[in-house]
Amino acid sequence: MHELTSSTLDAARLTQALGDSAGAYELRWLPVCASTNSVLLEFPAPPPGAPATVLVADAQSAGRGRRGRAWLSQPGAGLTFSLRRSFDLPNMAGMTGLSLVVGLAVAAALENLGAAGLGLKWPNDIEAGGCKLGGVLVELGSAQGAVWAVMGIGINLTLPASLRAEIDVPATDLATLLGQPPEREAVLAAILVELAGRLAEFERKGFAPFAGAWQVRNVHAGREVRIVDDGRVVQQGLCLGVAADGALLLQTPAGVQAVIAGDVSLRAAGD
Repeated sequence: MHELTSSTLDAARLTQALGDSAGAYELRWLPVCASTNSVLLEFPAPPPGAPATVLVADAQSAGRGRRGRAWLSQPGAGLTFSLRRSFDLPNMAGMTGLSLVVGLAVAAALENLGAAGLGLKWPNDIEAGGCKLGGVLVELGSAQGAVWAVMGIGINLTLPASLRAEIDVPATDLATLLGQPPEREAVLAAILVELAGRLAEFERKGFAPFAGAWQVRNVHAGREVRIVDDGRVVQQGLCLGVAADGALLLQTPAGVQAVIAGDVSLRAAGD
């Protein structure tokens, strides 16, 4: 593990871009690792109020998405990082909806850099024009009264054709959306700035204050969708949005049903 000062990122430029948010983070770097989430899961949880640990990797050999899927990466093709933060909460019940808050922060940050019209797919994908631009993987834990989360984020920066062909869903990258390859420092700083304020508000108020903003970006709003668990359709209905705890709300023949993220995936009907 290295201090960011020895990384391929420009530490001075990144610190300057972070501005007042710099004190919220302890920045680390690895040229390659199996998974930034996996590395940070082995770290001791910082006490509430301590700076969050951020680990950036140039490439991951075993990057993970939700439900055990691989997150493919190559040096320069994407920005892959995780942050580990403790929350001053009595138990993990107050952590519901965290992945949606992280998605909101990422979408807002990338739009601030010029990527227009970004949407969110419940519970963890960032999309542009129906194509996947990035993803979030949140893993929670608690020990001795401390509640913490490791939040993994992957953003496609400049996807080579060879890597794009390996991705099993339509994908896009920031180079396409912005018209030029973005600087990793700018993307990382923009996301961390947005996360600092949103995570602090989430810690105080939970997901409820974010539900309206998330619904504005909901790519499946008003569409017929299916909930799939291990290849089996377990629920189908009209996507109404999200509840105050981040659960997905579906209008079904049996009434409004709430779906918790867990290990299920969301697909548009007919996909």
